[in-house]
Amino acid sequence: MRQDQIHAAIRIVRREVRRWQEPVVGVVARESGRDPFRILISCLLSLRTKDKTTSEAGARLFALAHTPAALLNLPLKTIERAIYPVGFYRTKARSIHAICRRLLDVYGGTVPDSIEELVTLSGVGRKTANLVVTVGYGKPGICVDIHVHRICNRWGYVKTGTPEETEEALRRTLPKRYWITFNDLLVPYGQNLCQPVSPFCSRCKLIEYCDRIGVTKSR
Repeated sequence: MRQDQIHAAIRIVRREVRRWQEPVVGVVARESGRDPFRILISCLLSLRTKDKTTSEAGARLFALAHTPAALLNLPLKTIERAIYPVGFYRTKARSIHAICRRLLDVYGGTVPDSIEELVTLSGVGRKTANLVVTVGYGKPGICVDIHVHRICNRWGYVKTGTPEETEEALRRTLPKRYWITFNDLLVPYGQNLCQPVSPFCSRCKLIEYCDRIGVTKSR
């Protein structure tokens, strides 16, 4: 994919994703009035976990508590039971406690709005930090998960080995007006069409732009 083709590609992806379910963090953001804390905790729960499981776990947890102080007052076992069966639920329960404690001790109970500060929180990497900054605060950032990393390399738009390298490359090449929504577009596209193994190339409207890098089998 050439640099000048990204505009047409994103227009197509925007049309296509309307038929699929909105990513869970986007739902949480919309329903919570873009509450950065709920977005942060939902991002943490979503790691290595399917959206349906994340959504249900988040609903159970936030029904019990939805502020740093209230969540910190919950026993770890209570948090574990609420978020089970998300991946690594015991580790995530400990991270939730640690995050709440740091937010209260260092930030007065407010979620910081910079990537540099967010990645100092327990269990928070650049993917989660970028999501909180973009979805929670509407500030520029590029969230790169496995779908964004895979698709951008498959298109030939970037040539990178890790999601971190993809974020750096996209910050140099992707027009800034697409940064905030890029993840929301490519995640459902990657889940439903441009899948890791045997993507549905015959159904893809981007076929004329995609270099199909690394695709050995498709449907």
